Amino acid sequence: MSLVVVGDVMLDRDLDGRAERLAPDAPVPVIDDIVERPRPGGAGLAAALAADSGEDVTLVCALGDDPAGRCVRGLLEDADVRVIDLGLHGATPEKVRVSAGGRPVARLDTGGGVGGCGTLTTEAGRALRAASAVLVSDYGRGVAAEPSVRAALTALTAPIVWDPHPKGPEPIPGVALATPNEREAAASGASLGAVIAAARMLVARWRASHVCVTRGARGAVLVAGAGPALAVPAPRVTGGDPCGAGDRFAATAAVGLAAGRLPSGAIQAAVVAASSFVAAGGAGAGIASAPAPAESAAALAARVRAEGGTVVATGGCFDLLHSGHVRMLESARALGDCLVVCLNSDASVRRLKGHDRPLVGQADRAAVLAAIGCVDAVAIFDEDDPRAVLRELRPHVWVKGGDYAVADLPEATVLEDWGGRAVVVPYVSGRSTTRLIEVVRGF
Repeated sequence: MSLVVVGDVMLDRDLDGRAERLAPDAPVPVIDDIVERPRPGGAGLAAALAADSGEDVTLVCALGDDPAGRCVRGLLEDADVRVIDLGLHGATPEKVRVSAGGRPVARLDTGGGVGGCGTLTTEAGRALRAASAVLVSDYGRGVAAEPSVRAALTALTAPIVWDPHPKGPEPIPGVALATPNEREAAASGASLGAVIAAARMLVARWRASHVCVTRGARGAVLVAGAGPALAVPAPRVTGGDPCGAGDRFAATAAVGLAAGRLPSGAIQAAVVAASSFVAAGGAGAGIASAPAPAESAAALAARVRAEGGTVVATGGCFDLLHSGHVRMLESARALGDCLVVCLNSDASVRRLKGHDRPLVGQADRAAVLAAIGCVDAVAIFDEDDPRAVLRELRPHVWVKGGDYAVADLPEATVLEDWGGRAVVVPYVSGRSTTRLIEVVRGF
């Protein structure tokens, strides 16, 4: 499987230091101890991300004959990207982000005059015809507008993913997937209905098979003709850096189509990958191809402890989640800085509740719990009580809901080993899984 990326490349440089004083001649911060990190930008980032996923990637681009062009070529080759340079009529664009302690201070843009690029070479044409899929990563600097490039793309039978830019040309007719963001789709800040309507308009105007409007933290919306739209929500991300998320999204979608996935499946994978990329720090944190694994419950607890926060844990079977569970979980989360739910495994539930329980398997129970906003992590345990998992998590507070007395909790003595405390929070009366099961069985 081979992927060809076509588009505009720039050199991105991150300058990160520390700011502890203001300049004597102006009210601006002085940045000391600067560390510089150069990286491919634009279509170069998309190509490097795809190559880091293990794909065979060729990049058709236009580089200037200058230090920035030579630097970004070297970075791409180090990332195992084959570079086919059409030649840039002007200086290689550079974007310099200046930050202090990870916080942006300024951005400096240079190069990239409006001069266009050379025509498609024989080598580039052969690479396009041999591709399993093509990603056009347009940054409005001329490569996607070059007539010979557009003619070659129009003749292809492989699926094309087109990531457009407001300053660039419209996609060629018949692309498999176009991926504008809300601003590029003229639906910035709009309702879901307006985004769907804008996507349908673009499907008709561009004669695209599918249009997917990316919505940042709100995920993406995929539309094909008059059929129902597919709304893909994004996983919750705390903090992070969105720089490069669009390139991660487009690269993942293109790799998915190259592998034969349907656009719906490719988009779902792309949303997860882009969210994980943001959470991991974005382009500034380095190239990370695969979705970052979710932070484990133990890692979360260790991090919160190290940051001086309070770790809260609670536990139970949570078979047929109801409002009483949710209220208890919300009360528990309010007692600290993170909440870990210790969940009885299926085998543990059977021993405690009987052979006909649980009604819902542990993977589904964990997924439902993790989707609740107040729950930060879920830890599944196989024992009859959570003492072993508590020794691993070492929470500051262990919460139970209902009429328990702290003295009746076998795990209370374990908490004393590290100074933890067990507490009981009010439980919503009249709500229970057993009662729900009895009602259902009565029908």
